[in-house]
Amino acid sequence: MANEMTSAAPDSVQCPVCFKDFKSATINGHLDVCLLKGVTDTSLSTTTEESGPPLKKPRITAEAVPPSPGGVNKPGAGAGATFPLFQTNKSKVSAQSERNGLFISKQNATTAGNKGGKRSVVYEAEQGPAGSENQRSQTFVSNGQMLNTTPGLSPRTLLTMVKPLADMLRPNTLEEYFGQSKVVGQQTLLRSLLDSQEIPSLILWGPPGCGKTTLAHIIASTNKKNGTARFVPLSATSASTNEVREVIKQAQNELRLCKRKTILFIDEIHRFNKSQQDTFLPHVECGTVTLIGATTENPSFQVNAALLSRCRVLVLEKLSVEAMGLILDRAVATLGIRVLGQDPANPKDQDQTDGHEPKIYIEQKALDTIAYLCDGDARTGLNSLQLAVQAQVSSTRQNLLAQDGSPQEILVKEEHVKEGLQRSHILYDRAGEEHYNCISALHKSLRGSHENAALYWLGRMLEGGEDPLYVARRLVRFASEDVGMADPSALPQAVSAFQACHFIGMPECEVILAQCVVYLARAPKSVDVYKAYANVKACLRNHKGPLPPVPLHLRNAPTKLMKQLGYAKGYKYNPAFSAPVEQEYLPEELRGIDFFTWTPTDS
Repeated sequence: MANEMTSAAPDSVQCPVCFKDFKSATINGHLDVCLLKGVTDTSLSTTTEESGPPLKKPRITAEAVPPSPGGVNKPGAGAGATFPLFQTNKSKVSAQSERNGLFISKQNATTAGNKGGKRSVVYEAEQGPAGSENQRSQTFVSNGQMLNTTPGLSPRTLLTMVKPLADMLRPNTLEEYFGQSKVVGQQTLLRSLLDSQEIPSLILWGPPGCGKTTLAHIIASTNKKNGTARFVPLSATSASTNEVREVIKQAQNELRLCKRKTILFIDEIHRFNKSQQDTFLPHVECGTVTLIGATTENPSFQVNAALLSRCRVLVLEKLSVEAMGLILDRAVATLGIRVLGQDPANPKDQDQTDGHEPKIYIEQKALDTIAYLCDGDARTGLNSLQLAVQAQVSSTRQNLLAQDGSPQEILVKEEHVKEGLQRSHILYDRAGEEHYNCISALHKSLRGSHENAALYWLGRMLEGGEDPLYVARRLVRFASEDVGMADPSALPQAVSAFQACHFIGMPECEVILAQCVVYLARAPKSVDVYKAYANVKACLRNHKGPLPPVPLHLRNAPTKLMKQLGYAKGYKYNPAFSAPVEQEYLPEELRGIDFFTWTPTDS
């Protein structure tokens, strides 16, 4: 080691990036090139002279200029005097090499793996030329990387990654965004705004897996390509108010100095309380940030009215079976998986796989099963597909080659998919929007005497985890409100069902609730009592002035003084008469009123 150090030239300097020796007069020019080219380029010249900048477009306009004789550069040249960092202190360089050894070894290992043609997906996306047509097949993911999703990739490349398939295959263009044509179709307002780069503040409301986050990333990707805005994603489940204020402060600087807007995406915005949501109000109002919020809850209840008035609400629907089929077909084509019984769209590309990798097939029935069981949730569907394929690949990993040496074939069947979806995926939230939607549907089905629909909505609620006592309480209310006097025994039936559910509990009490639901659906209906009492409330609310006093003959007179004041005077005790008694029971102002036929407009 001592001989090696003494044999080096006195003015030799080691580059801190590629760890090669250069003359002190040329180290700065080499460093400019080395930093631009990166450590992934292993073909750098080992001589002390540089061949010039690489073909990759530099991020600075000035190119490295070789120094003039004597080591002094001309004005404006890229290389100047040698910095203290590049002094020939071999001990410091060695220490720095040891500290960075692990990072450099990882980078070199990645580069060596890419030399053989099997480059990683992220690296291939970075090496694509800027502005090429291949960029349309890349996918923007949450960490800012671009993933190549061109059909024909090795299945194991994507299936062995730790990220969920739904995140890796997230669409990057509206052409690959399926199932929400009513919102982002060709003739919609949002589509025209996206094309013109005029994005308003939005609240994206829809069920899980319908494409809220994906749509926000598509908007961000479109603006990022054009350089018109920066995109900052936050999650209300983990972000604090201080983080939001810091982002807003950066947005103000960007707008003032660079004339560039900031798109702030808040996932699960309903997790922010009212005071936290108020933080956005002045900045959304003046246009400092363009807010895009995503929520699965009704914005009318979970988002401040002031913030809601400054944003446009877009309602995303649950994905249809047809849309899920298109999403799964795109995923299968991307993974290089063939559908059993169908010819590949491009057989030449499909055959370009590693000879040691298994050929993966999937039944069309398996894809249809995923599309139906995922309940319109693309995230659940794609991740279920990934789980089923990974399970079959792992089970055959020990024997990848058949006896004849040809690649082994793997078939993903319907039962493999159902095993990954062991329970039906029912969208139901006991404290959210779907809770009220289902109980409303049950009530209206009972009112319409549709016993089959009533049983269905009851099953949706119970199988989704609803409290059976809550359903029983609603049935007690229905028995009085909608059945009423048409079948007075309906109320005891509902009360008995509630008590039985309280005694037994789930799952045994489900048949008790089903019996009560069928009884109420078949019972005759009458809302006379419900409407009459509603008219009484309206009469009391609309009465002008003080309420009329209770007539004296209807008042109780337990004391002598009350009797002297006329309390109970003239009251006719009905059981003492054999015929109906003519007697007034309403105040004088309301005599003759019939609440069963009276309406508030008559007052």
